Parts: sequence; C-alpha cells; structure tokens
Amino acid sequence: MRSEIVKISSEKPEASLIRYAADQIRAGEVLGMPTDTFYGLAADPYNLRAVDRVYEIKSRSRHKPLSLLVESIDQAEELAQPLSDEFYALARRFWPGPLTLIVKASSSLPLKVTANTGHVALRVPNSQIPLAVVQAAKIPITATSANLSGESECTTALAVRDQLQGRISIIVDGGTSPRDVASTIIDLTDEEVRWRVLREGAIPSGEISKFFAQG
Repeated sequence: MRSEIVKISSEKPEASLIRYAADQIRAGEVLGMPTDTFYGLAADPYNLRAVDRVYEIKSRSRHKPLSLLVESIDQAEELAQPLSDEFYALARRFWPGPLTLIVKASSSLPLKVTANTGHVALRVPNSQIPLAVVQAAKIPITATSANLSGESECTTALAVRDQLQGRISIIVDGGTSPRDVASTIIDLTDEEVRWRVLREGAIPSGEISKFFAQG
C-alpha cells in the first residue's frame, strides 16, 4: 500500500483538507498526523476495527492503553468518570500543551482503548491541525506515536512513511514537529497518592511540583 501524503498548513489548516482527514477517520481509517510533540496515529476510538489497526500498525502490546486527543476540558469530561480537583487544576494550567493526564475512563469508552485497565490518557494538543480534525470529526482521536514499538518517534511525515512502510494509507504532512520531546504523563487514578509523574517529557516534573506547591 502506497501512503497518500496530504499537505496541510500547520498555521492555517485548510478547511477542505481538515474535513477530508476527519471524514477518513470517521470512515475507519488510521491516519498519520502531526501533533505538538511527535507525529501520531489518528483513529476513531469508538471504532474497534480502527483501534485494532492502530495496535497492528505499531506492533504494540495490547496491554498498553491508547492516549486520546481532545479539544477541551468539556470533551475530556465526556470520556472520564467524575474528575478530580487535580485534573482541573492541571488542565487549566497546561492545556493546550504537552501534558497527558491519565484518568478513570467513562463506561462509554470501549475497554479495548483502555487495554482493559479502565483508565484513559487525555491531552489537548497545542497544535492547529489535530485540534481542527477533532472538531471536524466531532470525536476524540487516538494519539499514540506513529512509529513501530521500540523504534524512534517521527517528527516528519516522510519519517512516518519510511518507518511504517505502507502500513497506513494516509499521512497528513503538517511540516516538522515543533518539538522532539514527548508529552509529560501524569497519573491521576490513585485516590490516595492523588497525582504522580509517570513519564517526564516536555514539561519538567519540577514544574508540576512547583505548581501544586503554589496552589
């Protein structure tokens, strides 16, 4: 399968091309797409065949849940059980941006997306293309990095094409990623610990600690 490259402006995404990408996702396709960190694999999390394809494309363990991109705190609320004060504090301070928050998933979200953990990782990206696609599709989209498991993440559409070798039919080319560091991941699912950094990324853990200390 030869990957179709769709070039979209990262600063002023063309509405017709955004609609095309959103329609492909709604139709069950898995797209390569830029975010504000690395390129990701965008699919409809409610389409179980598309979710399966994401795992197949990456050769990813089925025990690892998929992260989702959302457009707002309101959309995050639809995907989660009642959210904590820590969630709202972090989301208001760092979203949109490279902060992924793991919360308890709503029963409306397929268990396959959560890898049967009952938890979901959410992020509002500081990037025009994925935000526009989420808004046009009217659903959250998966955001796991567009690379083979264990291989380096991709910062360009051509790197995605070269690494995935025809495993996906469409790659959105939004230029080079604005940063080459993954998002910071914070787990908010433990009611006793309240919050803990699972992966330090673009936002240093010290900045998170300082934020809570000031609060």
